[in-house]
Amino acid sequence: MPHNPGLIPTRLRSVNTTPYFTAEHEMLRETLRRFITERVLPNGDAWEEQGFVPREILREMGALGLLGIRYSAEYGGSELDTLSTVILAEELGRSTYGGFAITVLVHTDMASPHLNNAGSPAQLERYMPSLISGEKVAAVAMTEPDAGSDLASMRSTARRDGDAWVLNGAKMYITNGVHADVYFVAAKTGEPGRNHQVSMFIVEKDTPGFRVARPLKKHGWLSSDTAELSFEDCRIPLGNLLGEENKGFYALMRNLQNERIVLGAQAMGEAARAIELTLEWVTQRKAFGNTLWNQQSIRHRLAMLSARVEAVRALVYNTAWRDAQGHTVVKEVSMIKALAGELVNEVMYDCVQFHGGFAHIAEAAVELHAVVHHLVDQFAGQRLDHRHLLDHGVALGVAPGGVVDQRAHRFHAGAQHRQAVADALLVP
Repeated sequence: MPHNPGLIPTRLRSVNTTPYFTAEHEMLRETLRRFITERVLPNGDAWEEQGFVPREILREMGALGLLGIRYSAEYGGSELDTLSTVILAEELGRSTYGGFAITVLVHTDMASPHLNNAGSPAQLERYMPSLISGEKVAAVAMTEPDAGSDLASMRSTARRDGDAWVLNGAKMYITNGVHADVYFVAAKTGEPGRNHQVSMFIVEKDTPGFRVARPLKKHGWLSSDTAELSFEDCRIPLGNLLGEENKGFYALMRNLQNERIVLGAQAMGEAARAIELTLEWVTQRKAFGNTLWNQQSIRHRLAMLSARVEAVRALVYNTAWRDAQGHTVVKEVSMIKALAGELVNEVMYDCVQFHGGFAHIAEAAVELHAVVHHLVDQFAGQRLDHRHLLDHGVALGVAPGGVVDQRAHRFHAGAQHRQAVADALLVP
């Protein structure tokens, strides 16, 4: 089928045609797109320069109901579902400002869920309204200098001393770590050594014995403040224990499932937007007397990347819908994190190549994507961790002769199919 160079792409196929979303979901998506267009895109470069997202932006998001999407209306939340969280993450990913996106997502889906899931009525009443409104910002402190994905090896400790807990230790790579107001901190409360006897604690900024040891400079996500934290005989009230003593490890594991689907949605949004930007570029950029789009290899590569992004989108949406229905999706969320994290790397690499030298100019939005996409892989367990998890999940869930064993029957798309997809990309 001949390609049609006269059509100029505007965006990938609309997601509004899926069967998963209601009118309420689409209103949420439109609210996010309008907010990003009006408040984020004109200011994102300045936030990258200053190294953090201004607090008034988070308060504006709180006023729009974007920081408490799945939380109780009693505290100002919207009481929506997992699909709504996916919409939030996808649209933030599309913004091209990964630092802004992760600042919000750590607050909404990695830190505050610990309070929502395990907080006492008094704790919920004290902290949840201000977190939902954006008046206060949350961080979660799990990772340590010598314990990343291996949470059982953390060395930070908390011991009872009269009417207080005393925390000692260090945390590393903590997103929102410089400017947060409330920290949900994991520490060992049982026997020393590698074990699961971990508890979660609420620590407020300016608590004696707690300090930001140093801000950390990154190669990307510059508008996301990241820090190393230090706890030196940090005393907090006994009532700041979050959930049950020695059960914090399981609380962390529980929320990692939510984090993984959210990060998969963010990566999918980033990849989709990068392809859109690249389509706009290759249909206008000329080389050797014609546009880059006239080169079959470029058309076909973008076509297949687009097809794979659509496949990840379908997996994300279906898994989010199943989670909202109460299904167990442990294996699927690890699939999403592993697959989306790998795909966004491929997409960004090729999109940068197709942009040539312009991709490395700071004004190019694809350059921002290329700098930040590797960081998605580091949250909620690295890609290799998820492959390990999937080895176990597939072994338990797929019998011999099932789809995993049918490697010999992989589908190889012919050139005519790739060209058909490429043509479809240009349909308004």
